[in-house]
Amino acid sequence: MTTELPGRAIRWLVVVYVLVGLAYLAWRVDTINLDAPLFSFPLYAAEVYGYISGLLFVLMTYRLSVREAPPPEPGLSVDVYVPTYNESVELIRRTLLAVMRMDYPHVTWLLDDGRRESMRALAQELGCRYLARSDNAHAKAGNLNHALKHSSGELIAIFDADHAPRKDFLVKTLGYFRDERVAFVQTPQDFFNIDSFNHRLGKKRVWDEQALFFKVIQRGKDALNAAFFCGSCAVIRRAAVTRIGGFATETVTEDVHTAIRMHKLGYLSVYHAESLAFGLAPHSIDTYLKQRMRWGMGAMQVFRRENILFSRGLTFGQRLNYLASALFFFEGWQKLIFFLTPPAVFLTGVLPIISPLNNFLLLFCLYYLLAILVHLELGRGYNSLFLSEQYAMARFFAFMSTSVGLFRKNIPFVVTDKQMSQTGKMWLWLSPLLVLCAVAAASIPVGLYRIYTGGIPLGAGLVTLFWTLMSLGSAIAVGAYAYKHSRNRRAEYRFPLRVPATLTVAGKTCLGLTADLSPNGALYLGEAMPGLALGDVVEVAVHLPNLVVHDTAIATFVKASRPGAAYGMSVGLRFNWSAQGNTGALETFLFGSRLQLEMGTLRETETPPLTRLAEILGRDGGRPSAAYSWAAALLMQPLRVGMLPVAIATIDGAAPLLFSSIELDLNAGATLRQTMAAPADAVEEQAIRLTPTGRVTTPTGDFHLYNIAPHSAA
Repeated sequence: MTTELPGRAIRWLVVVYVLVGLAYLAWRVDTINLDAPLFSFPLYAAEVYGYISGLLFVLMTYRLSVREAPPPEPGLSVDVYVPTYNESVELIRRTLLAVMRMDYPHVTWLLDDGRRESMRALAQELGCRYLARSDNAHAKAGNLNHALKHSSGELIAIFDADHAPRKDFLVKTLGYFRDERVAFVQTPQDFFNIDSFNHRLGKKRVWDEQALFFKVIQRGKDALNAAFFCGSCAVIRRAAVTRIGGFATETVTEDVHTAIRMHKLGYLSVYHAESLAFGLAPHSIDTYLKQRMRWGMGAMQVFRRENILFSRGLTFGQRLNYLASALFFFEGWQKLIFFLTPPAVFLTGVLPIISPLNNFLLLFCLYYLLAILVHLELGRGYNSLFLSEQYAMARFFAFMSTSVGLFRKNIPFVVTDKQMSQTGKMWLWLSPLLVLCAVAAASIPVGLYRIYTGGIPLGAGLVTLFWTLMSLGSAIAVGAYAYKHSRNRRAEYRFPLRVPATLTVAGKTCLGLTADLSPNGALYLGEAMPGLALGDVVEVAVHLPNLVVHDTAIATFVKASRPGAAYGMSVGLRFNWSAQGNTGALETFLFGSRLQLEMGTLRETETPPLTRLAEILGRDGGRPSAAYSWAAALLMQPLRVGMLPVAIATIDGAAPLLFSSIELDLNAGATLRQTMAAPADAVEEQAIRLTPTGRVTTPTGDFHLYNIAPHSAA
């Protein structure tokens, strides 16, 4: 393992932040309004908490691990556990299909705590082992411990019911166990449903609320041998978990608790930062907050039971890292104080800070500006200032409620709901936020009156008004986003993938691309099919890497495009698997890759401000923004593949990029036949020259990429 440090300028920024933070907090002691201690001291305590959290954030993100997976030893015995309780057959089927096709010999176990005949039948159909138990004692941890008694693999890979691994998951993780001291290897928990409540999807970027933890913080923990087991997308050594008496059952977060016990015995942990499995993130605010509450309560329980700061076995770095993870869930109390302080000033006329406005603004703005810059730079672009604050507002009450975990011994295990929410419970979960909004809104006219009459100094009043409006704006944004997701009734996620597809009706075949693709349907954008009507049955061929999926489908809607559009017709398709049988090929292609981000040119990061400034000053514009403009075409190669449907994209006017499902013979020559409005360089029936530019890996094979140029340009 090697490590990655920030640049010299960022290192100096961190030093200045630490020193200015100390100076600011020391100065703030003299500004506390002693005449209002119940108002002033909580605000100061919240600021101290923020500074301590900032220091721990620096500890976890300053130095990041960099690992290259060693090859696995041959002959290892590997069991793969997929625990389930109440998830649907369709969801489990997709996970098992991905698990069973992983490279490297292994035995797949379906651990059914729901004791359902449908799961037994699914395991028998797919050819994996089925295991159930008579009760549900200790929930997921008990289920895993029961499986330990009935299996014998020296290494155990664990996937939640919704996490579909890549083919190379075991190949990329087993090699680390060459070191006998390694207890487990954890990989990121990534998610394919980028329309979830966790995600914010823009034109160029998809932001995941958990990405900062899995892409940055866990790497920082790993540099101090403090990365922890997250319960899924991981491989664990049987001997290590047996030595601690099995997976921890005393708390509702068996994963972190198990990791601490292994670290206490001196075992090493490994964090392989490459996304090797993709799951289903909570879709709505209720499932999101339920999950966070369970994590928070579990963290409190572990903090109490394991005495993180003073018990033997943990290194100093491990103690601080586990402390940081536990302290994070006290953020709710800090946010409550910050949210309520401005309205309280307006309603009472009492100022918690006694200081000349110029001095306060200078030191306050300097300290918080440095704090923001440090978090953005050390977050390596995975942070988002405004979005992070919105999620903090959404979860503040849930985090406050997790504090009972410090005192409550028995907390029931709640399974995260993996299905789309249709419960209408959004307003209940938003009620604490609505109360804050009501208090803030009611305080504004009172505050304006106090400013007008001189009850509050003008400068202090304007600052208070600014923060009140900021809180209201954040609350409105959270409420609007939660409401949007509560109205989503779609039964399954649709992948925004542009894959070549052909439709055939009455002997006529038309070419187009998929837009929204799922195992049960798709949106076709392509050549017009005269006479096609709602409810008609069409033959469909979806051209995937290394295979073509054939099926029949029912047209659920038919819409002709406007003149001049890039396609002639859009058709909604519902696949008719009952006619031909679902072989799992389409599911295999869709689940277990990052193809939707790579084909959609969506980035996960945003260049931090100081890094961006350095790029500009260094005359390095960084990565240009990109947007694909898609078209479908037929590629003709003599004697080899005949007419091959392909997808073509232009990127901001650059040379068109061709996606081919097979590797082309560049010596045979090629002609591109335009079938839809295509990039300017792709002319109908024009001989072209193809230049290889790389490949995009999918679970069924590779999409081969080529730049297109007229043959005369060769």
